[in-house]
This record gives sequence, C-alpha cells and structure tokens, in this order.
Amino acid sequence: MKKIAVSVGDINGVGLEILLRSHRHIASLCDPVYCVDREILEEAAQLLNLSLPEDIATMALKIPTSIEPKKVTASSGAYSFASFQKAVTLTQNGETDAVVTLPIHKEAWSLAGIPYKGHTDYLRHHFKKDAIMMLGCDDLYVALFTEHIPLKEVIPSLTAKALTQFLLDLYRSTLFNKMAVLGVNPHAGDNGVLGDEERFITEAIFQANKKIGTDIFFGPVVPDTAFTPHALQHCNRIVAIYHDQGLAPLKALYFDQSINVSLNLPIIRTSVDHGTAFDIAYSHTGVKTESYLNAVKAAVQN
Repeated sequence: MKKIAVSVGDINGVGLEILLRSHRHIASLCDPVYCVDREILEEAAQLLNLSLPEDIATMALKIPTSIEPKKVTASSGAYSFASFQKAVTLTQNGETDAVVTLPIHKEAWSLAGIPYKGHTDYLRHHFKKDAIMMLGCDDLYVALFTEHIPLKEVIPSLTAKALTQFLLDLYRSTLFNKMAVLGVNPHAGDNGVLGDEERFITEAIFQANKKIGTDIFFGPVVPDTAFTPHALQHCNRIVAIYHDQGLAPLKALYFDQSINVSLNLPIIRTSVDHGTAFDIAYSHTGVKTESYLNAVKAAVQN
C-alpha cells in the first residue's frame, strides 16, 4: 500500500477528531504517517473520550504545545505549519508517496508570523512552481485562476498571458477533455456593456487551445448559469476567475464530499475542502469525515 503523510492541521479545530475517527478506514486504504507528536494525539483522544489506536504511526515534531479547543492561537498556527512542512519534506524526499492535509486556520498562521496565506501559497513558494488550486469531486471540479487575494486585485491580475499559462498548466495536470472558463463580469460582460475584461479571457482560450492543438477550453461562460443542472450535464469541469465565484456554488452543491487538490507540482497533495470548524471542535457532536476520506482516496489513486 502507498504511504501517505498526513498533516494534522490546527490542533484546536476538528482535524484531530477527524483523524482519530477515520483512522481504521484510512489504514485500510494506505499506510498513514501522521505528522504530529503522539502526546498531542493522546491529549485529543482524552478530550474526545476516544481510544487512541495502537497502530497509529506518528512522525514527532518535538514542539511543546497543548490543545486549546476552539481558540485561534499562535502556537496552534506554528504547530500546524510545522506538521505541514514535515509532510511535504517526507514526500519530497520519497519517504511517503503523497501529502494529505487537514484544515489549518489562516489567522493562526498569521499570528505565528508565517508569511503564507495557506497551503497552496507555501507550496508555490517552496517548489517555485505555479501551483493550481482545484476543488471538487467527480461530479464537479472547479479550478481557481486567482485564490486568496482581495476582490479588488482580481481584475488587475487578469491578463491574457497569465490566464493562457494557467490554462495550459491546468490541462497538462488534469488532461480533462473539456473545460468551461467563466467570465468575470455579470452576464460575461454582455458584449462590453457590463465590462470588457472578457476580451482577455477570449484571447487566453484561443491561445491555449491553439497550443494544445484542440478545443479543450470554451467561454467566457456566463457565471450565474454555469452551475445549473443543465449546464453541468454539458460540462462539469470549470475554471473560475476568482475564489468565491467558483467555490460558493461548489460548496452549495457538494460541500461534504468535495476535496482540494494541488496541481502543477512535483508532489501529490490533496486536502479536505472545509475549515477548522471551531464551533463544533471538541464538542462531542460528531464530525463529518467524507471529505477527508475522499482526499485520501484521491491521493492513493494518483
């Protein structure tokens, strides 16, 4: 079986409960290596009234800390970042076959002085590659041209050159045979009445298809109709120009089962498609594990 490095995410959130409750299922799919100190897992198990499976394999970080349920802290941010770095290093060195990440808290990373906005941002810097964030499931995948940037920065980021390269990298990473590219303005600009930025999208689609040698991408597609049942029957692989344009409809449709996949990198990295859920962390209300299980399955299959 493949060996998967699991980054445990923010220890004050739901990540450790998901890990503990899913371990037996995950262990039937792969050999998981949890990048966490065993003492932290023991503390989480005690807080959750769960038993700690004897066969759990951990990779010690040797960072003194403790769990503070539901709290955003610098120490939990530093710990989750160290866990992620360890998982990436193990996989980059060939000791594990892929990385699967549980949810971090971006504010906790900021409090810890970590200069990255999230997992993908770090991977982009670490590998010096234009990592692509794609989220979804077999029924719908959405790739993001821009990710965690303010909305006011989206339009200045949209150039034909940048989008063309993004589309080419996306195609080479996925080999999807048809992908819709959303417009950025309402009604995809209505032929310039509501904005003319779609001209960059049109040019990028033309250039990407020309270089690929066949018509893979089409658009610009009107954003507010792209996720209707009829449209998704026609094409369920979509390029969104900015974060919420693509992820709001995706999560409305497939929140529980969707995952996050990092593309255009020398390693495989998948992740849950949800946050730390501090509101239910350590509350004994139960957590949903489907996204995590799907992320592991995707890592094993790639």
